[in-house]
Amino acid sequence: QVQLVESGGGLVQPGGSLRLSCAASGSVASIIAMGWYRQAPGKQRDLVAIIRSGGSTNYADSVKGRFTISRDNAKDTVYLQMNSLKPEDTAVYYCNADRGWVGPRRLNYWGKGTLVNVSS
Repeated sequence: QVQLVESGGGLVQPGGSLRLSCAASGSVASIIAMGWYRQAPGKQRDLVAIIRSGGSTNYADSVKGRFTISRDNAKDTVYLQMNSLKPEDTAVYYCNADRGWVGPRRLNYWGKGTLVNVSS
């Protein structure tokens, strides 16, 4: 099992910045990738950014150049630095941990989410 706790969301004006944190606990050594997803009202949950155990990263086109995902292995924490925020970035942001295939099952874990509201 992996437990994830997000923090850092809130209300920010357009053009502002926020940093989200996701602290992992439990079977963290088995995690192969961690990512941030977001879900706006009435929309599906979409990938924002992912960082793999080897350090490679991927970003959604809509956030490239504005968001940066990073990790602190000593703290078992993943961060999402969000700059130049836009109203369309408003969503609940969820942290995800992927343990890959364990037997016949793909094991994914989710945090409860943190709300980011970009508004003037």
